[in-house]
Amino acid sequence: MTYDLLIGDRSYSSWSLRGWLLFAKFNVDVTVHDTRFYIPQFQEDLKPFTPARTVPVMRLPEGGVVMDSLGMAETLAERHPDKGYWPENTEARALARGMVAEMHSGYGALRSACPMNLRQSFLDFPVSEEVAADLARIEQLWAAARNLATDGPWLFGQYSIADAFFAPVAARMAGYGLPISEASKPYVVETISDPVFLEWRRRGLQDAPQSNYDLPYAAGKWPGPD
Repeated sequence: MTYDLLIGDRSYSSWSLRGWLLFAKFNVDVTVHDTRFYIPQFQEDLKPFTPARTVPVMRLPEGGVVMDSLGMAETLAERHPDKGYWPENTEARALARGMVAEMHSGYGALRSACPMNLRQSFLDFPVSEEVAADLARIEQLWAAARNLATDGPWLFGQYSIADAFFAPVAARMAGYGLPISEASKPYVVETISDPVFLEWRRRGLQDAPQSNYDLPYAAGKWPGPD
């Protein structure tokens, strides 16, 4: 028996990307079910995962539904302590949990202004003071994480839940050409070049685009590898 995971549009659903990475990057068996936003079938697809009202959502092998990517992350870490979901070091693990919680509830300006879009980039995007403040806070946390990192290219060295949660942020930084420091750029490149991330993006490109995510800016080619 494996887990069941319901996700939304791969090109646009940042929360679904997080949920999927929690399985794909940690080699946990899962059956993935796809749905799409803004279609009547969406509510039908959710019914087997009641009481969830949005995606991502997972069903445990033995039954029981876990809603929300943060609930999923903690559940999987609890059930698979050998997979390394959180950093081993106590100080790093504490920071990682705080960063994930802040990602889950914060950065409203960045999220609102820059919806995730893995199909293209946006040129000459105007960065507001509020978005710049979100970026500065994220970079502050990334720097703190790297100060505690072991060997490896991820926030705490080895891939953790924190990287799954900040993957859509890195994608936004790349796709909107957001101003970030030279110190942060390698992590963004690492994220959007990761083979597992590329697998997700390629699958999303097979779906029709959603006009709801069109923005009034000149569009360019996606900046990462195909």
